[in-house]
Amino acid sequence: MASSKDYLEYILNQLSLLDTITYKPMMGEYILYYNGKIAGGIYDNRLLIKPCNSAVEYLKDVIYEKPYDKAKEMILVENIDNQKFLCGLFNAIYDEIYYPKSKKKAKKLTI
Repeated sequence: MASSKDYLEYILNQLSLLDTITYKPMMGEYILYYNGKIAGGIYDNRLLIKPCNSAVEYLKDVIYEKPYDKAKEMILVENIDNQKFLCGLFNAIYDEIYYPKSKKKAKKLTI
């Protein structure tokens, strides 16, 4: 099941207190970026974030779920209605999340 645009807009609105939250649509789902770093995503209308120590400490009760079959587990964020809590979570994980790897161009073979 793909995520709805309404759910995406709700999450983006909840994160609107943060500097730069962007997203990239990906096969019916959405990857979320915080200041250019991959923070998590929206999968089947669930907010999932990258698993990291600061998220575990911030959330206390952690539920791990897979965004899709054969994917690595991520942390489910259930408290999406509390804007300050949600923004605090993204600030807490910021130092542990990473920038996307740059894609290297394939070298052309010369014959």
